[in-house]
Amino acid sequence: MTRAARRLKAGGLVAFPTETVYGLGADAANPHAVAALYAAKGRPAFNPLISHLADREQAFALGAFSPAARRLAEAFWPGPLTLVVPYAGGGRVCDLARAGLDTIALRVPAHPLAQALIAAFGGPVVAPSANRSGHVSPTTPEHVLDDMAGLIDLVMAGGETRVGVESTILDLTGGAPRLLRPGGLTRDTIEARLGAPLADAAPGDAVRPAAPGRLASHYAPRARVRLEADAVAPGEALLTFAGARPPGSADAATILDLSPGGDLAEAAAHLYGALRRLDASGAPAIAVVPLPRAGLGEAIADRLARAAAPRPSSNDEPQP
Repeated sequence: MTRAARRLKAGGLVAFPTETVYGLGADAANPHAVAALYAAKGRPAFNPLISHLADREQAFALGAFSPAARRLAEAFWPGPLTLVVPYAGGGRVCDLARAGLDTIALRVPAHPLAQALIAAFGGPVVAPSANRSGHVSPTTPEHVLDDMAGLIDLVMAGGETRVGVESTILDLTGGAPRLLRPGGLTRDTIEARLGAPLADAAPGDAVRPAAPGRLASHYAPRARVRLEADAVAPGEALLTFAGARPPGSADAATILDLSPGGDLAEAAAHLYGALRRLDASGAPAIAVVPLPRAGLGEAIADRLARAAAPRPSSNDEPQP
């Protein structure tokens, strides 16, 4: 832990587990470290980074929290929730990390290793997912090394992540809270706490996003992803759920079931690992059966839709 914190203080890059996915950490106040993070990932610099804090009080010092934002923070931090709020200033998160915006994305992760690292470091740590831009997010230290070996200073091994999809992101900079990205904290859980429905993000802000995870194409394997598949073409890999076997399954290159028992939490935890394993089969395409969209199904559907989207030359990159 001391070694990892020292590397961050020296401007290094450290991969660490959160409860969602593995993050690639850098000193949020150091623009040279943030620039090195962008370079290591091959990541576009117009997309703001999430600043991770050890506890709520550290986060409250960095942003202007409305009563609704504070209520959500007190209810769900530590946990898989990111809040975008007006930046309070003070230079503890550099302009490059915030993409020049006057807002800041904040999160308090629940993983004990993440909390210990950030506490030992003593300040905010920006941490997008610990993979090359456009690739599938990592949920094990082995996934991190597959993408980032030789490009970063250190990987803190913490086993497989529990949630498996990134944090839910809410915009608290205006009136009613808006859902910018579905994730590990479900819409209905948040709405129950707010006592009101969540508004969805306005269309069009994916061009220059106010938060990560807003561009059309990312979370993508090399293979083409085909959604809502009611049949499997010969040679395609199959990503299925609850034991579904559409016609043509017998000729699939390989088959993985996200949750044979139909558990969406299990499916979310296995999603990125399954995409990586199916991609490694060498199949040119991955057929994905229809999945439920309730609860965590909303986040799974969001990630799969972005994995299946047409791919530009540079991609937005998810963050824990």
